[in-house]
Amino acid sequence: MDRRTFVKSSAIAAAGFTILPAGSLFAKDNGKVRLGYIGVGARGMSHISEGALRDDVEIVAICDIQEHSLSICRDFLAKKGRPAAKEYTGGLDAYKKLLERKDIDAVIIATPWQFHYQQSIDAMKAGKYVGCEVIAGLTVDEHWDIVKTSEKTGIPYMTLENVCYRRDVMAALNMVRQGLFGELVHLEGGYQHNLRDVLFNDGKGRYGGKGVEYGAKALSEAQWRTQFNIDRDGDLYPTHGAGPVMHYIDINSGNRFTSLVSFSSKARGLAAYVEELSPGHPNAKINYKNGDVTTTMINCANGETVLLSHDTHLPRPYSLGFRVQGTKGIWMDVNRSIYIDHKSKEDDSWDPAKEWFEKYDHPLWKKHDAEAAGAGHGGMDWFVFNAFIESVKHKRQTPIDVYDSVTMSVIAPLSTQSVKEGKTLEFPDFTKGKWKDRKNTFALDDSGF
Repeated sequence: MDRRTFVKSSAIAAAGFTILPAGSLFAKDNGKVRLGYIGVGARGMSHISEGALRDDVEIVAICDIQEHSLSICRDFLAKKGRPAAKEYTGGLDAYKKLLERKDIDAVIIATPWQFHYQQSIDAMKAGKYVGCEVIAGLTVDEHWDIVKTSEKTGIPYMTLENVCYRRDVMAALNMVRQGLFGELVHLEGGYQHNLRDVLFNDGKGRYGGKGVEYGAKALSEAQWRTQFNIDRDGDLYPTHGAGPVMHYIDINSGNRFTSLVSFSSKARGLAAYVEELSPGHPNAKINYKNGDVTTTMINCANGETVLLSHDTHLPRPYSLGFRVQGTKGIWMDVNRSIYIDHKSKEDDSWDPAKEWFEKYDHPLWKKHDAEAAGAGHGGMDWFVFNAFIESVKHKRQTPIDVYDSVTMSVIAPLSTQSVKEGKTLEFPDFTKGKWKDRKNTFALDDSGF
């Protein structure tokens, strides 16, 4: 058995459940993956764009309850010379008709967060691989249900967490695995991104406008995402920071998160933004529950600490705030700097991270740089989509499996509960102890894609 075959087999065995037998997922095995898309709004169209570039993908069906989104998708496929996809619409249950089709191997779910859980459960029960945008569910119980359904059906579930594939993130992973940072002690990450013009618009343009409407009067994410900031207080979007950190310290593969506590600041940013753009507007008087900055601290079985930050309501440049710190060195992405003890140019002085990351560029990026060029989010959208498609095509476990998916996602409801109750919470072990024997195979080579 060669190394690639071994890693493939090990990844599947370590997942804790068995993939369906060869042939059971495909009506015909012609080397193509037949996809159904549930949700073809802004994020869904990003995945449509990736699928339309591939000869091994057939876009069989699309589902959305808004004609505006269906029309954009319809026109896009026509311009790309792709066959028209069967459309499903008319109500929130329209996706169930899509799932009844026997010629669909996998689904991409890019709907609002409140629909992910039930659509994913139904898709797995229908025998379809699930590639779901973040987050997985709104409650801890929903995350457990996703795990149990995946184990029972044998169908993989993958959170499409693209930051795990960001180039600097993967270069840092390469450095971690080569011991450059020594034994890891403390890690940080988060979602630090001014979303004010995402949460509000004028109903004419999705982003970048000066509107102050949300809900039915708005477009795209402002139709639904803003309401979460009104109703909930906690880290609403933890996976961008948590996903990469989990791979650095082998979470669910020899290590695990054990406890969590969150704190939120006061909420002033969104109301101030609305008041500035439209003085006296009713949306400036809303009591937004979600604190402007939520900080979450997580303990690990192997003694590391993890700090996550959710910061989306205040003016600030974009940064995910990564920090990887060990006994031999540190990387901080905010100042784009690395320091490695006895190897940096000067003692106690930062080196530009670019120099280290060029030297330790991850092999997958070296190999697939040209293919990822032009893809969304600096190319990482190509990597996460490709990882999912290759897993479906070869009937194997996804590199971000169901356990990793729910672990990074469940931080959202846990954080909300911790803020509300003012206490530290035990972190659920979705692997039920299997983390002790599982091996971290993420991005070891192409078989771990």
